[in-house]
Amino acid sequence: MSLIKHKLIETNVSLMTVLVLVTVSIGGIVELVPLFTIESTIEEVDGVRPYTPLELAGRNIYIREGCYNCHSQMVRPFRDEVERYGHYSIAAESMYDHPFQWGSKRTGPDLARVGGKYSNDWQVLHLMDPRAVVPESIMPAYPWLADRTIDPSDIADHLTSLTYVGVPYTQEMIAEAQADMKGQADPDGDWDAIQARYPGAVVGDFDGDPARLTEMDALVAYLQMLGTLVDFSQYDADALRQ
Repeated sequence: MSLIKHKLIETNVSLMTVLVLVTVSIGGIVELVPLFTIESTIEEVDGVRPYTPLELAGRNIYIREGCYNCHSQMVRPFRDEVERYGHYSIAAESMYDHPFQWGSKRTGPDLARVGGKYSNDWQVLHLMDPRAVVPESIMPAYPWLADRTIDPSDIADHLTSLTYVGVPYTQEMIAEAQADMKGQADPDGDWDAIQARYPGAVVGDFDGDPARLTEMDALVAYLQMLGTLVDFSQYDADALRQ
């Protein structure tokens, strides 16, 4: 009897089309409707915060120079990747990224956990002359970053625009954006205030020239924070206790 029913459906194109549409519609409704009942599908994680103005400028440079073409920022949950790069990536780490930098295309290593792995001097030298620190590197050099100064006059507008897509910059953050951008790389800057607004922010002279705020400062500041906001040792400890 069941074979007869199957034959009836499979030999009737119109009937099969209708049944396929009904099945797909039911499956789509079951998957999509629950998403409209929750505010966010991303679970908030302690430590994740919006980028500082200087980090945000560095991220813009990272995208402008096409760094994402060779470096992903996504550690996949595979043993070989976790052993090489660290804890696998979680969605919350990129919740304020527009656009996010996930992917699996790698000509160079993944950078999701590069923050703090090398010194500022190493990062600067690597960007100036990659083969000076990694002889086998095929990465192009970016020496002009150290010569280009950054104009912080429009950074407050950038923060404001990001609030429209859900990034929780406060009015204080926006008002202090220019000062924070310059102060994060200034040895005489108000680092305590910056770190109060942006916990865990790396501060200091990034490019070796405290007299100027350069694109090198911004890009190194961005690289030095990647993967540093979440204390994964705590999550690993919790998992072991369970």
